[in-house]
Amino acid sequence: MTYSVNCSILLTELPLLERPAAAKAAGFDAVEFWWPFEASVPGDAAVTDFERAVTDAGVQLTGLNFNAGNMPAGDRGLVSWMGRSAEFKDNIDVVVGIGGHLGCRAFNALYGNRQEGHTPEAQDELAVENLAAAAAGVARIGGTVLLEPVSGAPRYPLLTADDALRTISRVRQETGAENIRFLADFYHLSVNGEDVAAVIDSHAKDFGHIQIADSPGRGAPGTGGLPLGQWIARSRQLGYEGYIGLEYKQPAESAFAWAASERLPG
Repeated sequence: MTYSVNCSILLTELPLLERPAAAKAAGFDAVEFWWPFEASVPGDAAVTDFERAVTDAGVQLTGLNFNAGNMPAGDRGLVSWMGRSAEFKDNIDVVVGIGGHLGCRAFNALYGNRQEGHTPEAQDELAVENLAAAAAGVARIGGTVLLEPVSGAPRYPLLTADDALRTISRVRQETGAENIRFLADFYHLSVNGEDVAAVIDSHAKDFGHIQIADSPGRGAPGTGGLPLGQWIARSRQLGYEGYIGLEYKQPAESAFAWAASERLPG
């Protein structure tokens, strides 16, 4: 099965370190996580416990976020956050270490909200610097940095595919970093009013990762009205070969009911 369970938003009834095993028990061989620690540089014991939870479950870690700050409080990334650049760069080494140990090669860098007292231009310049540093860091293990539009965050500046793709192009042109790619989250794109089918037709072969949730509600496939199956099949047809990240909210007892119904392509 080419689906990866996002264990930061699914199976939340369980302690975080029990979720990889629960995903395996549900029939999945791959998991992904938002940053699973409170600090950008957690203690060695916490990192070891996390890595052991993944390996003991017998699943592959296919995606990991860089630290994005306090997400419940509204933070959406450190990449463009003036004053936290050193922290972000320290986080890169931890991310690379985990990725190297667990064979993960895809790393999502949330861009960060616009800040009062700083111009968008200054934040964007910092973002180029930090994204290039992240790309150089994960390149040591053959990794790729992912960049995505996000919905539901009023101060987050990347709302459309073009917003993210322009940033990726700028990083490549100004720094030479090639291992940065677009994360196509079909839910976020749809909620922000994007023509998702058109984005797929234009860019599927260049997607670094796909994530899905249905809309409205950000629930499991089939709980809303998005043609997720069609979008996945078209992305595959046009050359996307990676995992599909399951990044939706659904109680554990019904989280994967769609899988038995063959609602989505493999």
